[in-house]
Amino acid sequence: MSVRIDDVDRKILAALQADASRSLDEIAKEVGSSKTPVWNRIRKMKDAGVIGQQTVMLDAEALGFEACFFVLIRTSEHEAEWQEKFLSTLRARPEVQEAHRLAGDIDYILKVRVKNARAYDAFYQALISEVRVFNVTALLSMEEIKSTVALPL
Repeated sequence: MSVRIDDVDRKILAALQADASRSLDEIAKEVGSSKTPVWNRIRKMKDAGVIGQQTVMLDAEALGFEACFFVLIRTSEHEAEWQEKFLSTLRARPEVQEAHRLAGDIDYILKVRVKNARAYDAFYQALISEVRVFNVTALLSMEEIKSTVALPL
């Protein structure tokens, strides 16, 4: 299903990206509309897949997840069977917040959030016991400078 996005829709999406927990009345006021048209637009964008899963952002450090590693993976395996096992392994690991297949020298990059270096090592040992990889490089993030899921509307 295709949907056309106009300026009002963009304002609604920006408001939702900023804080989706606000009331429909607050969002409607912010975008200069009334509640029913805003609700209809939101429903239309949900139905079209423009708005996906709604969730809450948790503070990782406040919950004790103080270490964020970016894991670079090179593999010599490119068969469908290996890739299927690798991807299912990643999806099953709650520590993996993001996983991307890359072009270039590195095949995959993972964003892994854990409590500490010992927890990362446990993750690493489990990963390499489940799937064969050629090379793994882990980079510890010293400071998160910017993190957002908001799109530049």
